[in-house]
Amino acid sequence: MSIDRKLFPAICSDCAKSNKSDVHGKCAFCLNLRFQEEILCDLNRCIQERAEFICSAFQPALKLVGASGKHVDESDKASLAPDQEKALSKLLNSDKIKYERSLALQRLGRDPDGVYVQLKYHFTWNVSFRRPVFSPANDFIGFVNDAFLRCSEPAGGFVDLIHLAPDHVHLYVESDGELAVEEMVHRIKRFSNNAILREFPLARDKLGGDIGIWDQAYFVETVS
Repeated sequence: MSIDRKLFPAICSDCAKSNKSDVHGKCAFCLNLRFQEEILCDLNRCIQERAEFICSAFQPALKLVGASGKHVDESDKASLAPDQEKALSKLLNSDKIKYERSLALQRLGRDPDGVYVQLKYHFTWNVSFRRPVFSPANDFIGFVNDAFLRCSEPAGGFVDLIHLAPDHVHLYVESDGELAVEEMVHRIKRFSNNAILREFPLARDKLGGDIGIWDQAYFVETVS
């Protein structure tokens, strides 16, 4: 299904003209996984109004000029291989999450004592307005990692930080299926937000006001 970019906020259209890479160039995990930055953009757009849209990851339209004077588009520098793009698209559009949870609940209903359920997820979500709060990462990584680990019990499973980027996070989460994904995300965000802001009160200055670190949207996929 094609997306009408005319519906995007104005700065998104301007950002698209910069022909930046499909993969987040400032996140090592995104690069390794070939995780499309458009996912992060969609998460940011889906929770804001067009008229008052804010995005700190905005890139103005720029072109590189080579020694010969020929313009070189950034889109020529990096792209997904066709097989990688196809595999990622299939994974992101699968119903695997709904199916596994439904099957687990059925088995638990038949024989609660005889079934051990372990669902594994990859979670991703943005810092509010994609502001680069966690920069430099070394100043935050130790405490943020511990903060997410402490979310394990409230979230009903195991929570581990995979990668801390300046404007978003990647998490590995295991669950016994007792809590819905939405409730797990809510608890992890709430507990980690409170812990991080207590430890780093100056982070509010980077956020630009009395708001939480995490925005409301999130991305989730099951992993094996």
